[in-house]
Amino acid sequence: MVLHREKTRTMVLCAMFVALIAAGAWIKIPVPVVPFTLQYLFTMLAGILLGGRRGALAVCVYLALGLAGLPIFAQGGGLSYLLQPSFGYLIGFAAGAFVTGTMARSGPVTFRRLLAANLVGLGVVYLFGMLYYYGICQVLGTPIGFWPLFLYGFVLAVPGDLVLCVVGAVLGMRLLPGIAKERKA
Repeated sequence: MVLHREKTRTMVLCAMFVALIAAGAWIKIPVPVVPFTLQYLFTMLAGILLGGRRGALAVCVYLALGLAGLPIFAQGGGLSYLLQPSFGYLIGFAAGAFVTGTMARSGPVTFRRLLAANLVGLGVVYLFGMLYYYGICQVLGTPIGFWPLFLYGFVLAVPGDLVLCVVGAVLGMRLLPGIAKERKA
């Protein structure tokens, strides 16, 4: 009975994070050059609260739904989204959620551990995003140089995500102990 309840709880939380990530794509804060969304916050929290594997699973379900045609990505959905240079960041969300969740749960829950996990996860997201951006631009015949990629794909985009790392660590500190208590009960 307890195992069944835990599986149900996990499925509900995964589904909730799929919905939050989708909503986060549409919550846009207008800033010059790069749109700022809350997707990274929700993918990071999925890793922290669900753990690395389940957090990445929630992001992968989100990706599968978007590629299947549901308009849940920041600019729509469908298989053609694979040709969007920004799609690598979405792949990075899954890898980042895994890394963040694994690091966050590798020891005692502290603000420092959660912040470090969030920052490393953010690095993973940007690594995947920038590599994919560079590669797909080569494939599409619109090559981009290293400096413009670094400037537009990282420098101008990362400040808001660094703020989200701090917010995610604060939220993780507040939410993770409550989840741990629920599991023991």
